[in-house]
Amino acid sequence: MLGQTNALHETPLLDGASPTPLYLQLQKVIRAWLDDGRHKADEALPSERDLARQLGISRVTVRKAIAGLVEKGILVQRWGSGTFIAPATRVEQPLSRLSSFTDDMLARGMTPDARVLERSRGPSSPSESMALGLSPGEPVSRLKRLRLAAEIPMAIEHAVVPGRYLPDPHMVDRSLYAALNARGFIPRRALQRLHAVLLNGEQASLLDVTPGSPALYIERRSFLENGEPVEFTASYYRGDAYDFVAELSIGQTP
Repeated sequence: MLGQTNALHETPLLDGASPTPLYLQLQKVIRAWLDDGRHKADEALPSERDLARQLGISRVTVRKAIAGLVEKGILVQRWGSGTFIAPATRVEQPLSRLSSFTDDMLARGMTPDARVLERSRGPSSPSESMALGLSPGEPVSRLKRLRLAAEIPMAIEHAVVPGRYLPDPHMVDRSLYAALNARGFIPRRALQRLHAVLLNGEQASLLDVTPGSPALYIERRSFLENGEPVEFTASYYRGDAYDFVAELSIGQTP
């Protein structure tokens, strides 16, 4: 924990006589701790009680300082677990652009990676047939992966592709879209549906967060230029590391 690497009880870090409120001084101190390079994402802070005792201030002041840093995305709070350093990797993803996870991360200077959880090929289920406009039982390839950026788990993806476009899920190395492009099946547009969810134990373990952590569940159907569905992907994006951004414009009044 941070308190174990900083002798807070030895140095009066906060000045009660300063015109700067104590909670803002504490925010500055915490940010200095994070900037010294010794602390990692998901590392826990000392408890509010310990910080208040070590610094000789009230828990109300500590709570206010932490709340401000949580609002700024610097810290995250997990119910029943405490306060943690937010992932250094926080991604803003425009909802108006169709691109792969791999391309998104490379464009941001991050190293993308994928850990394959499952690969399979078989007849489509009723829900898969409906999502992809397939005949009942038509062959599909399935690929479930954990997506990482800079070695931080970011999302769980479960993709389904009609077998005529991807005969074997082992054709996918790092990027599904790269595999589709190599076969001449380039997704040109997509429809996405998203809503907030809480991660169950298995999902939270994969994303390295506590069970019950917030996430964004996104369903995406991608289409070829001729309008045929080429991909259906259901994903869980880690809520403390991903922001989805949409640009809106007001329509013209008749």
